[in-house]
Amino acid sequence: MAALGTIRSRGAILIGIIGLGLFAFIAGDLFKSCEGSKAEQSQRMAEIAGEKVNVQEYQKYAEEFAEFMKIEGRQESDEQLREMAWNYFLQEKLVTAEAQKLGLTVTDEEVNDLMTKGVHPALANIPIPQVHNQQTGLFDVNAYRQYVNSVKDAAEKSNNPQAVQLYNYLLFKEKQLRTQLLFEKYNSLLQACSVSNAVEAKFLFDAEKKESDIVCAAYDFRAINDSTVTVSDADLKSKYEELKEGARIKLDDEVRTGKLIVIRKEASDNDKTELNALLAEAAAKLDSVPANTDSVKHCVREFESDVQYAGVPVTKNALSPAVANMVDSIGVNVVKGPFFDAADNTMNVIRVFSKASMPDSIQFRAIGVRGENQAETATRADSIVKAIQGGEDFEVLAKKYGDTGEKQWMVTNQYERANVDAEMANLISTIHNMTVNEMKVINYAGNKLIVQVLDQKKPVQKYVLAQVKREITYSPETSRQFNEKMRLFLADNRKVEDIEKNAAQNNFTVVDLRDLREQNLGVHSSSYNYMTTTPTGMTRIDGSGAKEMFRWIFNEDRKVGDLSDEFECEEETMNGDKNTVLVAVVLTGIYDGGYRPMDDAMVNEYVKQMALNDKKAEKIIEATKSVNSIDAAKAVAGLTCRVDTIAHVSFANYRQEPKLAGAVAASKPGFCKTPVKGNNGVYFFQVTEQRTLEGTYDEKQYRARAAQNFGLNQNVIFGELMRNAKITDKRYIF
Repeated sequence: MAALGTIRSRGAILIGIIGLGLFAFIAGDLFKSCEGSKAEQSQRMAEIAGEKVNVQEYQKYAEEFAEFMKIEGRQESDEQLREMAWNYFLQEKLVTAEAQKLGLTVTDEEVNDLMTKGVHPALANIPIPQVHNQQTGLFDVNAYRQYVNSVKDAAEKSNNPQAVQLYNYLLFKEKQLRTQLLFEKYNSLLQACSVSNAVEAKFLFDAEKKESDIVCAAYDFRAINDSTVTVSDADLKSKYEELKEGARIKLDDEVRTGKLIVIRKEASDNDKTELNALLAEAAAKLDSVPANTDSVKHCVREFESDVQYAGVPVTKNALSPAVANMVDSIGVNVVKGPFFDAADNTMNVIRVFSKASMPDSIQFRAIGVRGENQAETATRADSIVKAIQGGEDFEVLAKKYGDTGEKQWMVTNQYERANVDAEMANLISTIHNMTVNEMKVINYAGNKLIVQVLDQKKPVQKYVLAQVKREITYSPETSRQFNEKMRLFLADNRKVEDIEKNAAQNNFTVVDLRDLREQNLGVHSSSYNYMTTTPTGMTRIDGSGAKEMFRWIFNEDRKVGDLSDEFECEEETMNGDKNTVLVAVVLTGIYDGGYRPMDDAMVNEYVKQMALNDKKAEKIIEATKSVNSIDAAKAVAGLTCRVDTIAHVSFANYRQEPKLAGAVAASKPGFCKTPVKGNNGVYFFQVTEQRTLEGTYDEKQYRARAAQNFGLNQNVIFGELMRNAKITDKRYIF
């Protein structure tokens, strides 16, 4: 009773303790649930038509796809195959989702029927002879089923890796065929929704068959200076409303824009001085070493040359322009350098060991000899040489010892730019120093090689030289200084206007990042590259730093005006120059679908140019209102007029200026007094001849073509499905 009294007196405390215990239990489960949800979200790579895609699911698909495409002999790179895999993966997901909404399915009977017919492209390209008819080469369903069963048995019973791979490949092809059938059904359904009528069919026929020859007087908008016309804010607003449904303004998905702040890491004066001193040391060392291959090779390697020494004779084609221009003026065993080579931004030292006229092409043949040990190999090689010298046939002996002895040509350009090893270098040098019909035995690949020179052609000047070549690049200390410079600049310039104002005086370049879409960043498995325009021309920014930069740009918490830290990236210009650059990004726009605003730089430029063209057109039309002939058009004061004769103009084939093509199609022979405002200028024309091409009007055929011209082809459908699916693509993160 006393215990019960104690419990009653402390009831509130006990309830609190029990409550805390229950809370801890529930909170623990909730925490685990949150952790699991967070982990699942961190592995979410994409969302397609509302379906969340785990990164493991796609990576497994991409790896299998690449493996199977290689079975089919595809030559694309791994990155290209991964991008193809993504497109197939998308198509499969999108079409399946649409088909489910419409109740479309593909039955086993339909697949079997298609395989029985054996003419579908997906079956024709299976690179396994056993599944095709040996006489016709066509897919044979009976042979296929028999082969599948045999491969399946081998895969299950012996776990043969090749059999497992082939079996999985064949299952993949069947699945691919089923998906293609589903897409064809969906496509057919949409095509059936596209109808035409007799009027449209006749219009299409006339557009193809009725053509004209014209003389055209053109007033190009570009010939009128923008400063001679005035565009008001009201004009710009009106033009924006007119154009905003177009692709340049209307957005189907999220787009981000930014400013890229770039500085190239380059060697400092101190770096150049230190490199020059190192190359001077290399020159002294190279001048002192004996002229033998091992000593020279060790010296070149000691100074970490970008060009290794092989000791083989080469032509000037193998040398950089700077070296090729001076090699004839350098004496044998004379050292030249250090000197600068602008072609590859390097400092160089060279020593020429020999110059001689040598054959560009040498014909030879060889027999490889091997025995149980070195002594037996040497004895066997000597006996073969004696047999040949005694009149035995070279090729017959070669075949007796497991070789071919075939004649072959060694041409200079086959080896002079290659990275040849010591044994190959010895073979090349030996052959160059042999006379026709001479025979030698040399060590090669741990065995003996009997070589005989048969012919020599086209003497050319060749050189044996050593070169210590070092790129002029920045040191770790200089790299640190560049990083510090970027950090200080970003600390002092936080706003876009400050960055653009102060960039040039600090040797930074600022370039636009336009139309960045998250789904376009997944092209590469390890990095993302972006083409942009810098003062040196078109430049590719890539590397792991670029990947981190785009992760930063598309972070969900990012806001307009945010400024990143620096990222170290690789830069490659269009002429192939590669450099290391530091970049940072200030985010200038986040457009989540809808319309780009008028203050967007690209939109403003586009709308303004279109509005200027309108004003120019008004000016041209006003100045030409009395024009009644081509000659009168040429004589209008203050305007530049270009006159051209254009043949075979029809509404169907003249796409450069569709309004002009339409006006010509609607006109009779003679001069048209009504000016035509086109995309690029204002036009007057005179129809000099009209003709109707041969052809019979078939209403059924042209109605079908008119319906097809509606644009419901596979690419258009797939594009529309992608736009409507609101795809989230975060491959670039993984």
